[in-house]
Amino acid sequence: MWWIVFKYLTTAAIVVLISEVAKRNDKLGALVAALPTVTILALIWMYIEGQGSNKLSNHAFYTFWFVVPTLPMFLLFPYLLSKYSFWATLLLSCFISIVCFGVVNTLAKHLGVNLL
Repeated sequence: MWWIVFKYLTTAAIVVLISEVAKRNDKLGALVAALPTVTILALIWMYIEGQGSNKLSNHAFYTFWFVVPTLPMFLLFPYLLSKYSFWATLLLSCFISIVCFGVVNTLAKHLGVNLL
């Protein structure tokens, strides 16, 4: 039980740290947020818990394919935010990511990668 609590506290602390850095410095906050911190933590937790190399490799491989469709959102978010409220922008950004995921999923299938 203590291990799960440790994982939650460590992961939460990193998310809080990123948001605090972003409040003080836009560029540094964005840089820290863009780092694959969550993926690195997940890989560390999985490794410590004895997951095999195949599981770790698959996690990293599929993470790549799931990150790609989120990238357009980061380009469109500033533009949308200048036109709409924060919540509307966030909702539209999520919708854009879902549509992009569908496109990437279709493309990946043609490359022999089964995401779903």
